[in-house]
Amino acid sequence: MASLLGTSSSAAAAAILASTPFSSRSSKSAVLSLFPSSGHSQGRKFYGGIRLPVKKGRSQFHVAISNVATEISPAQEQAQKLAEDSQRPVYPFPAIVGQDEMKLCLLLNVIDPKIGGVMIMGDRGTGKSTTVRSLVDLLPEIKVISGDPFNSDPEDQEVMSAEVRDKLRKGEQLPVSLTKINMVDLPLGATEDRVCGTIDIEKALTEGVKAFEPGLLAKANRGILYVDEVNLLDDHLVDVLLDSAASGWNTVEREGISISHPARFILIGSGNPEEGELRPQLLDRFGMHAQVGTVRDAELRVKIVEERGRFDKNPKEFRESYKGEQEKLQSQITSARSGLSSVTIDHDLRVKISKVCAELDVDGLRGDIVTNRAAKALAALKGRDKVTPEDIGTVIPNCLRHRLRKDPLESIDSGLLVVEKFYEVFG
Repeated sequence: MASLLGTSSSAAAAAILASTPFSSRSSKSAVLSLFPSSGHSQGRKFYGGIRLPVKKGRSQFHVAISNVATEISPAQEQAQKLAEDSQRPVYPFPAIVGQDEMKLCLLLNVIDPKIGGVMIMGDRGTGKSTTVRSLVDLLPEIKVISGDPFNSDPEDQEVMSAEVRDKLRKGEQLPVSLTKINMVDLPLGATEDRVCGTIDIEKALTEGVKAFEPGLLAKANRGILYVDEVNLLDDHLVDVLLDSAASGWNTVEREGISISHPARFILIGSGNPEEGELRPQLLDRFGMHAQVGTVRDAELRVKIVEERGRFDKNPKEFRESYKGEQEKLQSQITSARSGLSSVTIDHDLRVKISKVCAELDVDGLRGDIVTNRAAKALAALKGRDKVTPEDIGTVIPNCLRHRLRKDPLESIDSGLLVVEKFYEVFG
């Protein structure tokens, strides 16, 4: 059976006050490791990533917090493997019939996460959630700092937590491990504390310990954040996602204590347009837009029903039958990711892309940037090192469709408008 979604590979770090031991809040709690630094600025002292207000003339309480990054023992590895095997089986990605547009958008974002995610809108029962969740088997492995709750990249300071950067400056050797890109589900009923993380103020006041329990945004760093029925998400959570998606960082402020950590993720959303429209400012944050319709061909519908029946009857056997295709697609994705940096796009093609965006009156430059990135990712997926007009023609409707200004009197689909303008400009 293909490996299921990998979770954080080590136990959460424990925060201990040198003289006062305490137990962690839960087995999943991660309390940050911070050492007081000598730096201070305008009445505030900095303890790693935590900024504390300090009033002159009063005694200061001092914090000594340690981060214990433990290695995974063989017994823990075995327990993790058993847990993965006992998880609900995931429908294989190659077994999904039709919906090629949605599948292509998802694959391109796995190849180049900087595309900015996918918004999938379509009818009920068209396999939107099934397709997104089936992506977990195809996610490649990445290097992370062992024991770090934020999946810090050992080679890129932009996606490192403040604690990891401090340790590297001191010359400490940090253990590095390989783990699969994480996919995190954001439930519609999630609270802001669950999404952003929480600071234990009581422990700060009584024990002088700044205990931070990371939320879903920390877990999703360098991974995928999936929001099903995203158009039904509460407005305050939409604001949180917008802020994190724009800056790549999540900041938690509680009672004068501030903690920031990296939160760069691929945002994938799905929804039914009949249940409500998405706020335009959130819609623009999605790099690509896939439109999903109900399959009308009777033969295809029969095939989908038969395949689903086989999966429900014996999931393990069904997954085994697609193992070869899964491995082939995984290899293709890995090769495309490694070759992406060598893919080039001619200057005249870039000019034509921008001309299409300008003539369609697309606001901002996100459309230009995403189209260039998506075309390069498609060329890499096909094993080429140069973008062709056909690559651009394939991805440009998905990159611009949701960025056009809505005209209530317009009878033609916005995707068709993009295609017409593409052929007009590219000849």
